[in-house]
Amino acid sequence: MNLTANWNYPTAVRFGPGRISELAEACKAVGMSNPLLVTDPGLAGLPMIADMVEILTKAGLSTAVYSDVRPNPVEANVTGGVEMFRAGGHDGVVAVGGGSALDAGKCVAFMAAQTRPIWDFEDVGDWWTRANRDGIAPIVAVPTTAGTGSEVGRAGVVTNEATHTKKVIFHPDMLPKIVICDPELTVGLPPKLTAGTGMDALAHCLEAYCAPGYHPMADGIGAEGVRLCKDYLPRAVADGTDIEARANMMAAAAMGATAFQKGLGAIHSLSHPVGALYDTHHGLTNAVFMPYVLVANRAAIEARIVRLAAYCGLEPSFDAFLRWILDLRREIGIPHTVAELGVDAGKADLIAEMAIADPTAGGNPVAVTKEMARAVFDRALRGEV
Repeated sequence: MNLTANWNYPTAVRFGPGRISELAEACKAVGMSNPLLVTDPGLAGLPMIADMVEILTKAGLSTAVYSDVRPNPVEANVTGGVEMFRAGGHDGVVAVGGGSALDAGKCVAFMAAQTRPIWDFEDVGDWWTRANRDGIAPIVAVPTTAGTGSEVGRAGVVTNEATHTKKVIFHPDMLPKIVICDPELTVGLPPKLTAGTGMDALAHCLEAYCAPGYHPMADGIGAEGVRLCKDYLPRAVADGTDIEARANMMAAAAMGATAFQKGLGAIHSLSHPVGALYDTHHGLTNAVFMPYVLVANRAAIEARIVRLAAYCGLEPSFDAFLRWILDLRREIGIPHTVAELGVDAGKADLIAEMAIADPTAGGNPVAVTKEMARAVFDRALRGEV
């Protein structure tokens, strides 16, 4: 299979093994001469980042590395990046890493042009129109996991520590100008992180497919993304050097983020508060909630899931699809309950209240009420699918 291609959907994507070699040219193509490379502390000390800095400097570009990014980014991570961006006279951002680093980098590029607080640009109504568009820095995104698909998204998730809530910061100009999807960059990702990030991609594709509303393009992308996860996620977890599996999971991640413009749902509206309160891994938390939310939504999605099961080569039934999800989780080492993530019943009511207020709740096929959210949480706590 030829794994190299150029896509222009929804932005310019340079996909294929070894294409990180094009990083400097991509930066120049969008007008950067002094990019700030934003990543996370775990990647900052790895040869991968040193290699990228070398690619940039050999091409005559100045650069600096900012890596104060938490697994669930907070406002201070963005503020620190903006300060470094301004102090260094940078003219663009190279965002490198998983969803957290990509989100933080995109927010740094966006907030470098703003004087208002970051929370003024939450994805609510037309709040994005408050932004000063002049000076929003161009972004080149380089994912190193196959999960969030943030590289092709127009938003970043930042935790408000004052309220312990995750906020989606949105602006159309946060969409990276060029994405370099090089599956070789994911080869060193450990099996546990491969599983968690891969289930995040699956959650995006699945929830987008199930979201109500008319969007056949998103439905098609979501369905194919689910199939890719079915065929390639177990392979990527079992053998991290399987470049075909790595490439197809990287594609599935970008597809999920493209498709969820249609909407997400209760998997995410429950996962977000749990992540904000307990600092759990986002993709892993999605994976734990997935079967419980599927069952809660069954009446509204059964016909769609039957079609999806058939497309994925499963017996065309809801039960067969649910069994596949449960079997996949066991195969790749996903915990069965949120209790195994360190979550207890102490904040159950708060989580339910936060879940109904989360913006992703509106995309769920069944109305997310406090009673519904609490019931799903309780089943996920006890492990009762």
